[in-house]
Amino acid sequence: METMLSNKRPVGFDLKRLTVRDMVGPLFRNWGIVLVVFSAIFLFAIVVAWGWAKHYYVASMQVVVARERSDPTVTPNQNAAVDNHTTVTADEVASEIALLQGRDMLEQVTQSCQLTKRESLLRSLLHRPSAEDKGPQASAAAAQTLAAKLRVEAHRASHVIDVRYGHWGAPETPACVLQSLGKLYLEKHLRLQRPAGTFDFFAQQTEKYQQALAESESRLVSFSKTEGVAAPEVLRAGTAQELAAAQSAFYQARQRIAAGQQRMESIRKQMSGTPSRSSTAETSLSANILLEQLQSSLLNSQLKRTQLLLKYEPTYPLVTEVDAEIAQTKEAIAAAEGARYVNTTTDRDATFEYLRQEEAKTQADLASDQATAAALSTTIREIELQMVKLEAKTVEQGALLRDSKANEGNYLLYLTKREQERTSDALDAKRIANVAVAVPATVPVLTAYSPSWITFLGFWLAVLGGITAGYLRELANPSFRTPAEVEETLHLAVLAAVPRQVA
Repeated sequence: METMLSNKRPVGFDLKRLTVRDMVGPLFRNWGIVLVVFSAIFLFAIVVAWGWAKHYYVASMQVVVARERSDPTVTPNQNAAVDNHTTVTADEVASEIALLQGRDMLEQVTQSCQLTKRESLLRSLLHRPSAEDKGPQASAAAAQTLAAKLRVEAHRASHVIDVRYGHWGAPETPACVLQSLGKLYLEKHLRLQRPAGTFDFFAQQTEKYQQALAESESRLVSFSKTEGVAAPEVLRAGTAQELAAAQSAFYQARQRIAAGQQRMESIRKQMSGTPSRSSTAETSLSANILLEQLQSSLLNSQLKRTQLLLKYEPTYPLVTEVDAEIAQTKEAIAAAEGARYVNTTTDRDATFEYLRQEEAKTQADLASDQATAAALSTTIREIELQMVKLEAKTVEQGALLRDSKANEGNYLLYLTKREQERTSDALDAKRIANVAVAVPATVPVLTAYSPSWITFLGFWLAVLGGITAGYLRELANPSFRTPAEVEETLHLAVLAAVPRQVA
């Protein structure tokens, strides 16, 4: 390219305008390095995807740490020794992780799964047989390699241990490694956790306390036959209730006696001030016949006066005569009403008779209550003597019962422990411990990484790498390529630019 310089910038020329041609130009100018970098990255991605990722399998296994099989010690309490609710600590989980990574187990796994055969990607691509090393050094080296590839991690906030192992080659190999490791781990864990001789000890103690229980039960039966009482405690409770009822009835009888005596005194005082006879009826009679006649005469006189007033004046002699007659009749009526006749009837006084009857009834009730109180007093003394005898029998039988219950508790305790040990032995035969392989390892079907996905990512990484290499090559070239670079560097206006012609 030839460039001509001038102090005057052409009209319409814009150095800051960036076009697609300007952006793509460096890639076309450095197409060789772009193509080389793109091809190298994409070829490497293809080799990784279809040479390594296509044959790389990862197997996983999960181990749960629990306390269902914690071996209890001998304690006086039957259930206190077995604690299934204790939280598993982080230190215990870390101990299990360290146990899973034991070097002795890894060496056995390498031998059982034939990991001492060295396989490589190059040998696989060339279809050459694998090399096999023998001897302790090869086994130790394979175990060291296995320890480096084995991933043993504990899940956060849980008692689950996740074990993962990846291997390039056949998919059965990682599954074989984890299956063998899980089997060896359970066997080793059982050897560390299970004490020896516990079943025989608990069997001897169970037989001992079984004989003691039979002897205590025999003494208890002999006591019942000798004393003639099967349950003195129950009888004592019933007798106590009877004694309480008798004492309550005795106190009530005494209260009734005191109330009856007070009632007798009150009745006698009232009878002394009450007469034996009293008036029962009193009848008052007036001159009824005379009053009827006078009222009839008064009515006639008033009617007569009314008729005379219709014809005559009030001062007329006949009217005044009738008025005098009416006045006399009224005086006679008033005199007849004042004359009365009284009849009085007497009989035995009702209050006196009621008091006399109550006195007789109260005397009879008082005699009955006094007899009841005397009988209750005798009954209470007899019940108290019977309770004293039952108390002594209850204490004696309680001692026998406590001895029998203690022997029974010890017998059941050691019987339970014996059965626990029997169960533990049976579970040990099945390789069941307080740790369990929750998710056993299986032969993986899919590869750990998808070759197609790696190829896809490799393609775009190759594109990005090629573009980056083209721009870096462009930045490393010190020559001028555009008029804008000339003006920006020399601070001079470009008059004209002639492209370089390719011959």
